[in-house]
Amino acid sequence: MPVRDTHGHVLTTSPRAADAYVRGVGRVLRLQPGAAPAVAEALAHDPTFALAHAALALLGHEQCANVDIAARVRDARLHAARATERERSHVHAVTSHVAGDSAPLVRHLEQWPTDALLLATAVPTIAFAGVSEVPQDAWRIVERAAPAYGVDWWATGLLAFVRQEQHRYDEAMDLSCRALALEPSAGHAAHARAHAHYETGDHAGGLGWMDQWLAGEGRGNDGRSHFVWHAALHELSLGDLDAVRTRYLTQLQPAPAPGCRALVDTGSLLHRWALTPGAADVPTLDPVVEVVGRPALEEPATPFVALHAAVVLLATGDGDGLRRLEVRSSRHDHPTHREVVAPLAAALGLMHAGRCSAAADALAALESSLWRLGGSDAQREVVEETRIAALLRAGRYDEARALLDRRLDRRPAERDRRWRGAAAQASVI
Repeated sequence: MPVRDTHGHVLTTSPRAADAYVRGVGRVLRLQPGAAPAVAEALAHDPTFALAHAALALLGHEQCANVDIAARVRDARLHAARATERERSHVHAVTSHVAGDSAPLVRHLEQWPTDALLLATAVPTIAFAGVSEVPQDAWRIVERAAPAYGVDWWATGLLAFVRQEQHRYDEAMDLSCRALALEPSAGHAAHARAHAHYETGDHAGGLGWMDQWLAGEGRGNDGRSHFVWHAALHELSLGDLDAVRTRYLTQLQPAPAPGCRALVDTGSLLHRWALTPGAADVPTLDPVVEVVGRPALEEPATPFVALHAAVVLLATGDGDGLRRLEVRSSRHDHPTHREVVAPLAAALGLMHAGRCSAAADALAALESSLWRLGGSDAQREVVEETRIAALLRAGRYDEARALLDRRLDRRPAERDRRWRGAAAQASVI
């Protein structure tokens, strides 16, 4: 009798190898650590297991796992010849995606939507970068796949994440709670709930729930620093800068982490904290730069990483680094690097040079294009907040107040109310 994965797909391997592989994939779906060792264990039981080779190649490519990607791709292709049609298609999808062509992965999911590891790969979340920079493309993939899963905690959590991206926050909250009731450690569902709390201005409720989850079922989550970032963002929105400091000192000080998490989570938080009215003695970002390294700052692999690199370069006063990032991005093969990252770096370079009015205008011109950088609305807000700071430094108080009013209409936040009050007071002095 053939062995199968969690969603019923045949696995061409031994029962012990299948058990280890399923455990590894389960860790990916829960956003838990230990996925790569579990899949490597599967290969120790069966070196001819094509899907395990492909999974390690994928984890090396997407999550910086310590893997010889070329060797795993080679062996996955070799051993796929003895596997099922679905497994051969899966291997082709992974090896093509690793090589930069995600079209076979999208086609694979049209035929086998419950191939959960590849559905996870297709959607940009904490775990993976996704197969498209256009959010609607990822949404369509999840929407098409969802009915095939039925009552499934993981698929429900992934759909919840899509719903919050679509600004359908009530649905996102309902779906995430349903998924967490089925699987309390479900990382994607927890992530969707975190965004729903934030985007609706439920900062006290969101903070209380997040701290409870991090101390309990989310304690061993592989994306812990990002969930901690969500908690700190609530504290920042509440205007509780003492709590932000404690959070940073106890949970968010930079440490080496795959995927530039120190840059994306710690770096952006410190910059946003420093922009906040009343902020004092904000820790330096120099440790972030040390941990991340110059290549990630000046030669970022993706537009999303480039956004955070530009912010950290501004925050550390590195005008030369911003200029190098601008020049490299302007010559990049990827259009988003050329058309969004390069002008963003240039705008922040203007701010570094003290030309804050020009910087504010340049950042305003980018507003409609920022979605192309990837990430969430909550993450890309760092650009809007930098623009507010530029307007205030340029003495353009009415425009800063209008931008803050727009934010407050979107969701309440004590921080923004104080920021607006400071802008109003400055305008009459």
